[in-house]
Amino acid sequence: MAASDQHRSRRHDESSSRPNKKKKVSRNPETNLLFNLNSCSKSKDLSAALALYDAAITSSEVRLSQQHFQTLLYLCSASITDISLQYLAIDRGFEIFDRMVSSGISPNEASVTSVARLAAAKGNGDYAFKVVKEFVSVGGVSIPRLRTYAPALLCFCEKLEAEKGYEVEEHMEAAGIALEEAEISALLKVSAATGRENKVYRYLHKLREYVGCVSEETLKIIEEWFCGEKAGEVGDNGIGSDVGMLREAVLNNGGGWHGHGWVGEGKWTVKKGNVSSTGRCLSCSEQLACVDTNEVETQKFVDSLVALAMDRKTKMNSCETNVVFSEFQDWLEKHGDYEAIVDGANIGLYQQNFVDGSFSLSQLESVMKELYRESGNNKWPLILLHKRRVKTLLENPTHRNLVEEWISNGVLYATPPGSNDDWYWLYAAAKLKCLLVTNDEMRDHIFELLGSTFFQKWKERHQVRYTFVKGNLKLEMPSPFSVVIQESEKGSWHFPVSCENNEESSRTWMCISRQSILDSPKSNGKIP
Repeated sequence: MAASDQHRSRRHDESSSRPNKKKKVSRNPETNLLFNLNSCSKSKDLSAALALYDAAITSSEVRLSQQHFQTLLYLCSASITDISLQYLAIDRGFEIFDRMVSSGISPNEASVTSVARLAAAKGNGDYAFKVVKEFVSVGGVSIPRLRTYAPALLCFCEKLEAEKGYEVEEHMEAAGIALEEAEISALLKVSAATGRENKVYRYLHKLREYVGCVSEETLKIIEEWFCGEKAGEVGDNGIGSDVGMLREAVLNNGGGWHGHGWVGEGKWTVKKGNVSSTGRCLSCSEQLACVDTNEVETQKFVDSLVALAMDRKTKMNSCETNVVFSEFQDWLEKHGDYEAIVDGANIGLYQQNFVDGSFSLSQLESVMKELYRESGNNKWPLILLHKRRVKTLLENPTHRNLVEEWISNGVLYATPPGSNDDWYWLYAAAKLKCLLVTNDEMRDHIFELLGSTFFQKWKERHQVRYTFVKGNLKLEMPSPFSVVIQESEKGSWHFPVSCENNEESSRTWMCISRQSILDSPKSNGKIP
């Protein structure tokens, strides 16, 4: 054998005798058990998982941890839908949970949820709620969620134990947990079934606030209530005669609801139909509202904008910057009679990213003229544009006359150096409760303000988008009505039904109404 061959052979023998560093280290008993339990969980094999558990508790080598118990409890709770496994899953699940607690292991949210589901499947809503309350009272890193409370809530509602269901809801509210359609529908159903008309009214508004469009299942519950004898017996206790109060409440709430209770007398008329493209109910001819944010929400929004704008300015440079935003606030108080605010830079720079592209004043002028034409009061909108941009436009002889005209007429405000145009036009639109013309998605502002849900609702009501196709302007105005549950000052209700394609022309609405004071020619001697 050649020397080189002998050397290679020797190296091979030496390497084969050395342990392989990449070889997997054998798992300890606890890790091995968790791996096997997770495999059972994925395959939904409850029997195999219980066999592993039984072997583990008789072994002195395995120490069960929170993860072991959590996996077992989850698999038990997931098996309750299988009739052949339901009793086994419930009995063994409680046994496993008892051992977990007696072993001194604190259950986390996932484990508590599983046990609550097991208790609810057994019809024991009291126990399902008890384990949640005990979990909350202890506190810790893990916190309860909607799914933690839902088993107890739904169990109580199913058994028509209304007061207990309300208690769970109160506990959830204290924990800052919002209800979803399934839970609200359950509370609505038990309230209707037990004749609690005030609670029915409350949960209809919960649906309006948190759900918007309802499912067919929820719609059936609503229809059964209004068609029932109890609903027809519920009077308005004189509320309906105070037309002014109801109208003011609707206005303060942003439209679409008053929240003061049942209005009208006698049986309800329930119809299913459609709504026109303009928001006219084709069943009762009532005009649906374009629902805006309410007075309190809007003021919080405005205050947040002021605080954030000033905070940003302070961080950017000097204390002078706070003064200039205050100046704009004062100016807007004196001149704030606008129906629309225009994001000048967004419009002027639209589609100007070509070689010779620049600021298009003609695009901005087109938007101004169209908004003036659209205004029923012949009012010009207000343009917000940076002072540097205004100066450049004034230096251009072609643009000077138009810009000077806008300034003299008070429809152009130049934002100062070092400031962000966004804060000015967003503040102005929110403060004046008017339209905002911009294609800006405003994503930077959403999470800093009052939360994405509120801001999205505000944008839907106030933002006007635009396009220019071959120089022709098209404004995309907000919808003339909102696709949400609505309660009118006449006491009627309109419920939009969820649909797969969200095609408004084919969406079903349920229209519910009855005799109202506003249906009479006079109200307290006055024509309403």
